[in-house]
Amino acid sequence: MATRPRLGYPVAAGVFAVGMAGTTLPTPLYGLYRQQLGFSELMVTIVFAVYALGVIAVLLLAGNFSDEVGRRPVLLVALGLSAASALCFLFEGGLALLFVGRLLSGFAAGLFSGAATVTVMELAPRGREARAGLAATAANMGGLGCGPLLSGLLAEYAPWPLRLPFIVHLALVAVASVLTWFLPETVKNRTRWPRFQPQGLAVPPEVQGVFAPAALAAFAGFALLGLFTAVAPAFAAQTLHVRNLAVTGAVVFSVFLGSTVGQALMARLGVRRALPAGCLILVVGLILVGASLAAESLALLVAGAVVGGLGQGLGFRAAMAALSAAAPPDQRGSTISAFFVAAYAGISVPVVGVGALTLWLGLRGAGLTFTVCVVVLAAGVGLYVLRRPPADS
Repeated sequence: MATRPRLGYPVAAGVFAVGMAGTTLPTPLYGLYRQQLGFSELMVTIVFAVYALGVIAVLLLAGNFSDEVGRRPVLLVALGLSAASALCFLFEGGLALLFVGRLLSGFAAGLFSGAATVTVMELAPRGREARAGLAATAANMGGLGCGPLLSGLLAEYAPWPLRLPFIVHLALVAVASVLTWFLPETVKNRTRWPRFQPQGLAVPPEVQGVFAPAALAAFAGFALLGLFTAVAPAFAAQTLHVRNLAVTGAVVFSVFLGSTVGQALMARLGVRRALPAGCLILVVGLILVGASLAAESLALLVAGAVVGGLGQGLGFRAAMAALSAAAPPDQRGSTISAFFVAAYAGISVPVVGVGALTLWLGLRGAGLTFTVCVVVLAAGVGLYVLRRPPADS
């Protein structure tokens, strides 16, 4: 029993990764769904955006549930929602189940984002807090990246391309559920039923000077993630003429790999340097993405994914650290919730805009318009925080 807590945080990180992988599993498959169901690129982005609505709803309405009922019950519910989402895709018979599946996936991600991160941190033995923080970051972004990598490989090289990825994920969820059942519970004073208290979005005055640039940086970074997880497969197939789904999945994986590396590097740079550096590196990544569309170059797209992901990871973790340091302890939860709402608005609103623009400008024109708009936003935030850097946490 003495070793159980030491074994706990890597296992919790693995559960976290499995849960987050399920949220991006459909990414390389959207082109197949378009062929089967006959809907437009705009509809692809709307199906994707429903996921962000689910995440935001859970963050606002149930973000504190694991503090009351315990970490394990919330993780098990999240895994159940992830399994239900996979079943919707597995037995998909039209757009309705795709929407339901994405919404359930968003609910699962919203629960995982808070409960799984805290579980990994709380199960770390004394002296390994930094390692556990890196494990949580790697599980979150690594899981998001592994989802399209796994489904792309299975869809390209195995039978049942629209079924097998979700069957495999259901098996992984079953294993993760068993592991979660045996994880130590870290909440001591638990209640049987959580109190339904929607989280406010009020930003305290002490944070307002930091919040706006931090939220805008997160919005811009998550817009890049949304572009790759919703529209990049169509860019690869229709603009770059890449039809291999495994390659498409690997391209999406590369942006999350870059983000994981960026978040790991933030501690070495400190908040004052990491936030402006992240925004400006994101600008470089976006320019490379735009250049890949103009030149029809897969190599430039991969370079843009890695560089942009690196900037997103640096900026996101620095913004989070700056807000956590500036917020009063009794209002930290509402501040971080407001920050995540801004971030997940970034992963959905611009992407739907890209889908709408494809109806008039085509994929290349819509992608170039997107990159110009987000470059202007990220560059503006980067130059602002370069002149007025937040304090190191």
